[in-house]
Amino acid sequence: MAGQSLKSTFSREEYSLPVATNPINLGKSGLSNKSPKPKGASSSHKWTLFVVLFVALLSGGLGAGLAFVLSSRPFQQRQLSADEAAVFNRNSDDMTSAIAGIPTLTRPVNILVLGTIMLTSDLPDAQSKPKGKYLAEVDDNLNGMSDAMLLIRFDPATQKVAVLSIPRDSRVNIQGVGKTKINFANYAGGASLSAQTVSQVLGDIPIDRYIRFNVSGFGKLIDALGGVDVYVPKKMKYQDDSQRLYINLNAGQQKLNGSKAIQYMRYRHDDLGDIGRVQRQQSFFRAFIDQKLKPESITKFPEILAIVKDNIDTNLSVEEVLALAGYTSKIDRKSIQMHMAPGRFSNAGEFDNLSYWILDNRRLAKIMNQSFGVMKQADENVVDNSNSLESLRVAIQDSLSQPEGSKKATTVLSKSGYAQVFPASNRWTKPLAKTQIVAQNGDRESAERLRDALGLGEVLIESTGDIESDITVRVGKDWLQANNIPLKPTKPMTKTPTN
Repeated sequence: MAGQSLKSTFSREEYSLPVATNPINLGKSGLSNKSPKPKGASSSHKWTLFVVLFVALLSGGLGAGLAFVLSSRPFQQRQLSADEAAVFNRNSDDMTSAIAGIPTLTRPVNILVLGTIMLTSDLPDAQSKPKGKYLAEVDDNLNGMSDAMLLIRFDPATQKVAVLSIPRDSRVNIQGVGKTKINFANYAGGASLSAQTVSQVLGDIPIDRYIRFNVSGFGKLIDALGGVDVYVPKKMKYQDDSQRLYINLNAGQQKLNGSKAIQYMRYRHDDLGDIGRVQRQQSFFRAFIDQKLKPESITKFPEILAIVKDNIDTNLSVEEVLALAGYTSKIDRKSIQMHMAPGRFSNAGEFDNLSYWILDNRRLAKIMNQSFGVMKQADENVVDNSNSLESLRVAIQDSLSQPEGSKKATTVLSKSGYAQVFPASNRWTKPLAKTQIVAQNGDRESAERLRDALGLGEVLIESTGDIESDITVRVGKDWLQANNIPLKPTKPMTKTPTN
């Protein structure tokens, strides 16, 4: 693999955070990180009123006189300045309208989602602590670095949802800061600077709204929804006494509560570092969508939002929240495409020994064009032949511990003209009934063509496959049966109880 060894550690200490100083003030841009939260009886009263009105809306009892409430933003932690608000208002067309009294999306909408984390050592005037000493996690603060960053596009015209995961270590230029990791943007200038940075990196795509949540809020959300069933591919164990971060998950199918979901999403101490974490985030996100985004879930919104209200910050209005909830609850799950910003690990010593994810602009441009409607400028001197049979990198991943199936798939594809077919670096530990064809870089057309060559398989648009591949084929039981390969007895899949 080009770039540094996958064994390299992505550590928080690489950032050289400005300890005991205020976050960066960007002057003219108005992008600052000061976000005092509304407190007191007035805030509580507004929240109670919102919940009552929300329930009234769902029961059909909300009249035109409550339009003001629908346009309010009760989850926004502070008012944006004019310059900050302008970042999210580049598209002047309204994104929603009331059809038969129900808020509905009227155009494609791009929303930036930031999962943030802040330690006491990151706060202004923090006292330096010796290595190994306790660094408390600040539960109700949203101004830390964004360890998760997603751009989500909801398109009512195509009835699709496209999700782009941006690795937190992506090396970008942040206004007023310079070249650094993209997750520093939220710490330096909040949601507005993050949106501005993401927009520039992705070809000047307009970003309509943002949602920020912290780790505590994420855990509360999962608990409020009753947990999520996830297959944990291997035992995950990690201990960091300084951050009080303790991860201890067994392998196997299990229901993750809020605490365990946080452990699963934050674990990154394996060969793939932060990229492995992005893949787990996508796996969790797909499980969450399949299990929780259902029409009946909308009625739980008041309860859920009451639980997480102190751990979320968004400039979405009430009407926009309802429109998005209604849209996602009805969308075909197969229409959800999950991408990861493609790139490579930086080489040892390339950037003063700091670990970065170096974005591949050519492949990123293709994703933005195909799934986000953006004509991103790529290197004009580079001829794009990445979808030719000779150049496509195809990884074969066994899910049943039967190498005969993988060998047969390799033979079939090679005879069909695929010149770069190789075993995946790791086997897929969850036995599959149906073969999966993972379009690692979002190229559905090439994945469907490969499926035709195999004669079976389910195409998935996500980045959970082998990162050295363009397409990963996960060999399932159906492939062995179709090729008369006897099935060997398999151990029943482990199911770990929730505790």
